[in-house]
Amino acid sequence: MKDIEAIAAEIVAREGGYVNDPDDPGGPTKYGVTLATLRRLGIDTDRDGAVTLNDLKRLDRAGAARIFLKHYYYRPRISDLPEPLRAPVFDMYVNAGANAVKLLQRLLVRFGEQVSVDGVIGPQTIGAAARAARNAPDHLVDAYGIARRNYYYALADVRPSSRKYARRRDGGKGGWITRAEEFISPRFRLSDAEHRARVAAWG
Repeated sequence: MKDIEAIAAEIVAREGGYVNDPDDPGGPTKYGVTLATLRRLGIDTDRDGAVTLNDLKRLDRAGAARIFLKHYYYRPRISDLPEPLRAPVFDMYVNAGANAVKLLQRLLVRFGEQVSVDGVIGPQTIGAAARAARNAPDHLVDAYGIARRNYYYALADVRPSSRKYARRRDGGKGGWITRAEEFISPRFRLSDAEHRARVAAWG
C-alpha cells in the first residue's frame, strides 16, 4: 500500500481548491475541508480569534492533509483496519463521513460477520474486517468499492441536485463514480454504456 501521507495528498488533490457550490450540503469547501469542519475543530488559520470563511480560504494543501490524517484516518481508527481496506475507506470517509464505515459494516454483515452498523470502528468491526480480509482480501476491497459506487448512485436517485456529481453534463461518469472506481479492479468498473443505462431514468 502507498504511504498514508501520499494517500492523504492524493485525496487533497482530488478534492480541489475553494468551492462554494449551492448544491453541496457541506457548504463552502477547500481541498475537501468544509467551513463547518474548521469551526468544529477550532482551526483558526489567521489567528484572529474567530473561525471564518477567511480561515478556510487561507487553508493550504498541507493543512488539509493534516486534518484528514488526524481526524479522518487516525481518530476514527481507519488505521486499525486491514491494510487493503485503509485507502478506500479513508477516501470515502473524507467524502461521506461515518457512512463510509456503515457501508463497510453492512458489507461485513453480508460476509456473515456479526457487526453493529453504527458507523464506529471498534474491536468488533476491526476483528470482523480482519477475518474477511484474510479470507478474500481482493474480493473484499472490490465489494467495498462496488458498494460505494452504488451508494453514490442511490444518493443521486433521491437527491436530484446531487446528480451532477455522479453524471457529467455529457452523460459520462461524474466525479463520485470515477472516484469510487479508482478502488475497484478494472474488470468490475462499469462501461460507459452501463453507466448511461444506470442513470437513464434521471432524464
